Amino acid sequence: MVTGSRPPEPDPPPSGPAAAMFAADTASRGLGVELVSVGPGTAVTRMTVGPDMLNGYASAHGGVVFLLADTAFACACNSHGPVTVAAAADITFVAPAREGDVLVATAQERVRHGRSGVYDVTVCRGDEVIAEFRGRSRTTG
Repeated sequence: MVTGSRPPEPDPPPSGPAAAMFAADTASRGLGVELVSVGPGTAVTRMTVGPDMLNGYASAHGGVVFLLADTAFACACNSHGPVTVAAAADITFVAPAREGDVLVATAQERVRHGRSGVYDVTVCRGDEVIAEFRGRSRTTG
């Protein structure tokens, strides 16, 4: 038995302007979206697909998958501080998600120029890609 060793400390909860924005996002939090991490131009969100999130074919409704990706996008583009909103976004669905699946959306800033930005978000179930999202942002004010 090793003495004097302790388990690693848990990661601190996300903080800063993106975390504050997420804390006020009742739509995302109401569907069980969690903000896992946020950094300059990046964010990770997570959600478990519940029975009330299924479409008529028993797969996750596309709007729910879009919401998860859009939330990661919003957190990534607001990580810099000024209020930033979506100017446009699109998504490509490549595999269905089912009830009980844990989906993780990872957002990455591709470019920011002036008040505009482009962000890519990959939504995965484990190692499998479920969807690819691209969001275009605009900083206000």
